[in-house]
Amino acid sequence: MSTQKKVPVDTETILMTLDQLSQTIEIMTSVVGRLRHYVCEQQDAATPPLPPTQKNSTLKDIEESLKPISTTLH
Repeated sequence: MSTQKKVPVDTETILMTLDQLSQTIEIMTSVVGRLRHYVCEQQDAATPPLPPTQKNSTLKDIEESLKPISTTLH
């Protein structure tokens, strides 16, 4: 059997540790946010924009698909 020694920890030490943890979390949150922003910028730069003719034809296709099939039916 082993005997466990209880080490008294004062409130000030606990509060200081919690404060350090809080600061660490804030810093890591900031780093993650900046990394997300960087990755999104890289993704946007890597995705080539569609040529204007493709954009227009796609828009025309969508407009055509939204038109009624027949206007003579009542």
